[in-house]
Amino acid sequence: MGNIANAAQAVSDVIPHRFLRIVFASTSGHTEYVVDALINSLKNIAPGWKIEETMAEKTQPRDLLQGDILLLAAATWNTGGTEGQLNPHMRTLLLDKAKNLDFTLKWCACVGLGDHRYFYTARSADLLERYVKAHHGRLVLPTLKIIDEPYGQEQTVRLWAKQLVNASKQLAWT
Repeated sequence: MGNIANAAQAVSDVIPHRFLRIVFASTSGHTEYVVDALINSLKNIAPGWKIEETMAEKTQPRDLLQGDILLLAAATWNTGGTEGQLNPHMRTLLLDKAKNLDFTLKWCACVGLGDHRYFYTARSADLLERYVKAHHGRLVLPTLKIIDEPYGQEQTVRLWAKQLVNASKQLAWT
């Protein structure tokens, strides 16, 4: 009888298969490191998920519409004038190439990196969220913000990955 109860519990705990599209911009490697840590965590937490990642400069606007969840990840840049900008590759993709996309009914998540030494710490997170909302996307959960070096923050990424999986179980898929 215990095996039947365990099997029933296992069925109720099954994580639905999802397709996660990750688009990231990384020049120093920090954002790529966080994305890799996230993917490794998700492979352990939700092994049935299909995950595809592409760099912003290699992404076409139509790619942003693929998948059950779109995850955008970028660091905050503080060059070329005012601080608190998006990585130039992500900026070009979102604000030029994909400026007219409609994310109505699209589930999205964001990851923003930043440095505590700047006034606009991790502003990329706010800019990514603003893009999603302006294009009628729906955020699955609060944005992950990684401040300063990402090395040593794998546990934070792992906990956020668990939150992403749990949030995805609650979503009404259309």
